[in-house]
Amino acid sequence: MAKQEPTKVTTLRLEIKLHAELAAVARADGQTVSNVVREAVGKHIATRASDPEFQKQAKKNLGQDIATFKRLAEWADDAGE
Repeated sequence: MAKQEPTKVTTLRLEIKLHAELAAVARADGQTVSNVVREAVGKHIATRASDPEFQKQAKKNLGQDIATFKRLAEWADDAGE
């Protein structure tokens, strides 16, 4: 039996019509709504991750995050942490 990865519970707000359509798709496919959403999110992430413009923006964001965390770490050092 394959080991199951840990999960995180997330709240998702959907319009009533969209939720009804999602639930209908899940029932027709014999899946849970959660599984259909996980599959859709996984496909979306894979699609975005392979887009060169997305990769460019992700690298820019990473650089900004690294700079921010370095500043935060310096604050902790200055405070004697």
